Amino acid sequence: MSITGLLTLIFLVGFASGQSLPPDEVESLRVIARTLGKGNWNFSVDPCSGLSGWLTPDPQNKSENNLTCNCSFANNTICHVVSIVLKSQNLNGSVPRELTRLPFLQQIDLSRNYLNGTIPPEWGSMKLVNISLLGNRVTGSLPKELASISTLSDLVLEINQLTGSIPQEFGDLPQIKRLLLTSNNLTGELPENLAKLTTLTEFLIGDNNFQGSIPNFIGSWSNMTTLIIQGSGLSGPIPSSIASLTKLTDLRISDLNGNESKFPLLNNMTNMKTLILRSCNIVGELPSDIGAMTNLQVFDLSFNKLTGRIPDSLTALSKPTYLYLTGNSLSGPLPPWMEGRKNIDLSYNNNLTLESSTSDCQKHKLNFFASPKGNSSGIVSCLRSPSCQQKYSSLHINCGGRQEVDDKGTSYEEDTDPGGPSNFHRQSNSLWGFSSTGHFLDGTSNLQYILSNNPSISSPNSKLCATARLSPLSLTYYGFCLINGSYTVNLHFAEIMFTNDSTYRSLGRRIFDVYIQGELVLKDFNIENEAGGVNKAITKEFTAIVTDSTLDIRFYWAGKGTNALPNKGIYGPLISAISVERKNGNSISTGAIVGIVVAVIFAVLLVLSILWWKGCLRRKGTIQHDLKGLALHTGSFTLRQIKAATNNFDPANKIGEGGFGPVYKGLLLDGTIIAVKQLSSKSKQGNREFVNEIGMISALQHPHLVKLYGCCIEGDQLLLIYEYLENNSLARALFGPEEHQLHLDWPTRHKICIGIARGLAYLHEESRLKIVHRDIKATNVLLDKNLVPKISDFGLAKLDEEDNTHISTRIAGTFGYMAPEYAMRGYLTDKADVYSFGVVLLEVISGRSNTSIRAKADGFYLLGWANSLKEKGALMELVDPRLESNFNRKEVMTAINVALLCTNAEATERPSMSAVVSILEGKSGIQGFVSELSVSTEKMNLKETMIEGESMSMDAPLTTSSTSAVDLYPITLDTEYWETRDQSRQLLYPISLDTDWEKRDQSRQLL
Repeated sequence: MSITGLLTLIFLVGFASGQSLPPDEVESLRVIARTLGKGNWNFSVDPCSGLSGWLTPDPQNKSENNLTCNCSFANNTICHVVSIVLKSQNLNGSVPRELTRLPFLQQIDLSRNYLNGTIPPEWGSMKLVNISLLGNRVTGSLPKELASISTLSDLVLEINQLTGSIPQEFGDLPQIKRLLLTSNNLTGELPENLAKLTTLTEFLIGDNNFQGSIPNFIGSWSNMTTLIIQGSGLSGPIPSSIASLTKLTDLRISDLNGNESKFPLLNNMTNMKTLILRSCNIVGELPSDIGAMTNLQVFDLSFNKLTGRIPDSLTALSKPTYLYLTGNSLSGPLPPWMEGRKNIDLSYNNNLTLESSTSDCQKHKLNFFASPKGNSSGIVSCLRSPSCQQKYSSLHINCGGRQEVDDKGTSYEEDTDPGGPSNFHRQSNSLWGFSSTGHFLDGTSNLQYILSNNPSISSPNSKLCATARLSPLSLTYYGFCLINGSYTVNLHFAEIMFTNDSTYRSLGRRIFDVYIQGELVLKDFNIENEAGGVNKAITKEFTAIVTDSTLDIRFYWAGKGTNALPNKGIYGPLISAISVERKNGNSISTGAIVGIVVAVIFAVLLVLSILWWKGCLRRKGTIQHDLKGLALHTGSFTLRQIKAATNNFDPANKIGEGGFGPVYKGLLLDGTIIAVKQLSSKSKQGNREFVNEIGMISALQHPHLVKLYGCCIEGDQLLLIYEYLENNSLARALFGPEEHQLHLDWPTRHKICIGIARGLAYLHEESRLKIVHRDIKATNVLLDKNLVPKISDFGLAKLDEEDNTHISTRIAGTFGYMAPEYAMRGYLTDKADVYSFGVVLLEVISGRSNTSIRAKADGFYLLGWANSLKEKGALMELVDPRLESNFNRKEVMTAINVALLCTNAEATERPSMSAVVSILEGKSGIQGFVSELSVSTEKMNLKETMIEGESMSMDAPLTTSSTSAVDLYPITLDTEYWETRDQSRQLLYPISLDTDWEKRDQSRQLL
């Protein structure tokens, strides 16, 4: 009997006698409910009664709501809570450390919710047997304190955002049986102390970023039945000690880097049911003793380097339901017993031949495509018609859907074959086909290879994204009879399986690789991240060279991404449509022409915007009259749509307000959560920045830039519609009020810094328009649900013309982040953003704000402090004490020195942002550390500008911060706060409600 069943039995027997729960445990449950966001526990009845939602006898749709008590204490007079199971309830609170107030608790299962926070180290003092947090948003590292739980049997932490390494203390867990860590961001090598876990039966670590080789000590896990190391980051070879694991029934190892190795000795594993050794650099011939695994049901050796013939001994494998030998170099005749079997995939081998006279690519359920590769024309021989009577220059496929016509009138052929585990399909009367390999493991048997989209996608060519073809392993589209030459390949994607809401169904991560003509063109591709959300279309364009009349496009799952959200078996590549068109010699392609036209239109609009900003084109009257006729370069929403999304601007949906105006959270009909900035009719400067922000950000698309969905201009209403970012700003996460701070460990902080740097590198060097942001600060860096950073607030952004050495402009920005040459002389280059990034980098490292308001006698200047510590040789004192010693010292020292380089007072000495990215990623080193700041930040006088002071001396007019910036997530909506707040210095996401604004205003009046 399972522990859940046993505990339920204890509850039923005990409660029959009428005992109740002690008041202190009832109060503890109230606190735990508040932390979890659990609002439907009814405390008017006894929690041990099983009434009013405390116990669900027959859980439906995988949702469970069970609190179990043991009422056998003190001669059946006292009850205690022993189990809490709350599965699939979309609880949106945090992981409760208050569980320690339930001293008899043995099981906590919070699988498939929307919880954030970290795993409380305090749990280490409990006597828990089962812990499951599968499918949440848990961050931070694995607490070593959990190793103190001597009773712990199951630790299930799959599909979260955990970072850091596995503590070596975990090797001291005396009774652990299941250690499941799949789909996190764990790093480091597997500690040798884990060799002591001889009680382990299941060990799952796929989809992580571990380093090193698979350790030889796994051979000591003699009770192991399930070992899954897919896409883990570990290298090969597979250690020979694995032969000792004779109890294995499920072994999955895939996508190993490292040296080649022979097939491991596995003949003693007679209980094996699932054996996957995919892409493990295995060389040599298939061993004949594989036939001893008579219980084998799934056998996958695809994408290795196996050679020779398929041994006759495999005939003993009477039970394999699925056999995949795809992508090897096997040769010789195919054994006769295989020709009549189902679900065997032998595609993409060298010289396998069928004994029968037929040469179909698909024989029954056996996929024989591209075995062998082909003939002199390049076309695979099994297509029967290798000669092309006519050759073509284009190919258009609506993957998984019926024939459709795109917005330009191009017809896309239907692709409605249901597919299968070992399937080749050639479209009738067409010159293309596809080969699909693999089945969806661990999921239900009714999982399909074609997916239909229920919610509509509001984007160009949305009809092409209504359906998609899926694959659990490998999917190859093959075109033939093409004219040789250079082609433009457009791959259309849209993530239509996950949701865009605050539920566990939104937490899935689909990650896969894409190859064109055998070349890797997309590595660890995530559709949702690239498109900026689910149900959003994105097109990736590539160039392919056709030399033998054939084109090969392969989508491959390398073990990355989640595989159990929203349900088990949801993973693998997804493709919506494919467009292939030959380039016409040296002439300009249609795409290039469209790009040039768009660029010219945008340039005209930008000039008009600048002229309007300067007042040359501005007219008095309403906002609508001000902007009438201006063709804004973005999507358009109606006022009715926005009113419906925000419930007619319901005050309950108000999440912020600033000089620009109020901000509301909204929900569109397609399920997209949005943030709506509403321009105040009194804000003329807001009008100017409104146009500037639309003009800038609508022309920019990057994973690390906040996405602008569109705008609405009706009457006196002027609205900006942005993507909604769940985790607020970097500023609030680091040094906001304690209840709003996030636990950001060093790997997460490091990743955030690299993301910000990538976004700035795109603005400065990679985008078609070269942009200087002018207001980079921690409050303008937003974090999505996966803590991916996104740069926001482009109200002050400036176009950086390549033929100009600098821009002379009115000064605008935020105290403490502006570069000296810009603050003093209005001399603006992209190095001003580099300076601001350096300040933000110091804030991330130290966990302290550079803009804290203090009296002069108690002034704190982050840059001055950093420089002082450098002179003392004590730079490590900068590191946030909350990190303790859990950080990579080398990475931290590199980041500190990058920050010092970026904040050099000489603009020419600062690195480019692409160089910063390279250094932070460890791809290049720093030429030399900054010897000292050329201008002391603590001793700048009034003429040189105050980094943290309250005034600046300059000739140009000053704007201290963008007035288009607003508070999307304020701490409170205190009326006095809104009334007294400084109107010229608005923060997008405030981190505190300072009461010192009046003093700041008085000092500014001195200007």
